[in-house]
Amino acid sequence: MVRHILFLSFTLLVLSPPVHAEDIVVEKVLVFKSQRELQLITNGKIFRTYDIGLGRQPLGDKTQEGDSRTPEGHYVIDFRNPESKFTLSLHINYPNPQDSKLARSKGVSPGSDIFIHGLPTGMNDSAGIFRQKDWTDGCIALSNQNIREMWALVKNGTPIEIRP
Repeated sequence: MVRHILFLSFTLLVLSPPVHAEDIVVEKVLVFKSQRELQLITNGKIFRTYDIGLGRQPLGDKTQEGDSRTPEGHYVIDFRNPESKFTLSLHINYPNPQDSKLARSKGVSPGSDIFIHGLPTGMNDSAGIFRQKDWTDGCIALSNQNIREMWALVKNGTPIEIRP
């Protein structure tokens, strides 16, 4: 009986078509700042979960340029930079209209250039910097391995929601 189950399992594994990045449609990216977690959502379910690092001031919403906070709200991944000073980077279209309105009401610049990116170019994952502390200027940092996978899976135009 056990041999039969093992044979059947092996056969199914061998005959199953491989899953490629182009076969996966990530419909949304969810970020939970308090949990230091980024999720890729496919077919309404969590497909991948990654550990993240945030801006040096991780508590609270980004309100102005230079505050080292990661924004909270609804955005879109609108372009990618393969030649970033970090290992790959996906741009988040911060500020959105609400962010701009809030900054204007305070008489400040909302800031810009918020990305999801890997470690600084030349630094490898063994440094563990993205897990040790929040070190960015407001961006969302992943390990190099994880940003490479995310880069392949997430297309421009994908919505991203960043929660506290």
